[in-house]
Amino acid sequence: TSSGASGVTRPAVLVLDNFGSRKLTSMEAQDLCEILDARTGEKSTVFTTQLPLPHWSEVLGDPVISDAIRDRLDHVAMKFEIKGESYRAVLARQLGKRAASEDRS
Repeated sequence: TSSGASGVTRPAVLVLDNFGSRKLTSMEAQDLCEILDARTGEKSTVFTTQLPLPHWSEVLGDPVISDAIRDRLDHVAMKFEIKGESYRAVLARQLGKRAASEDRS
């Protein structure tokens, strides 16, 4: 892999949190492709994202790299879609209720 990317091929589980929150540079997209090449079939990689897979090309840029990454994920990925209200919103509401009940005490 490119310099800087080799360290992320070693962990048994790699979590890429909030993927797609910004557009990747072409070097970052290439690094991601190389990382997935090295890890696919060997180690687990977890993506958390609000961006549906068909829209990943918008943040990956280069269509060839985007297709390569999506192809790898389409064939080996287990996809979990969580529907419903944002967990942060639920937690904030619960914390707000708790604070309000403490104020009344």
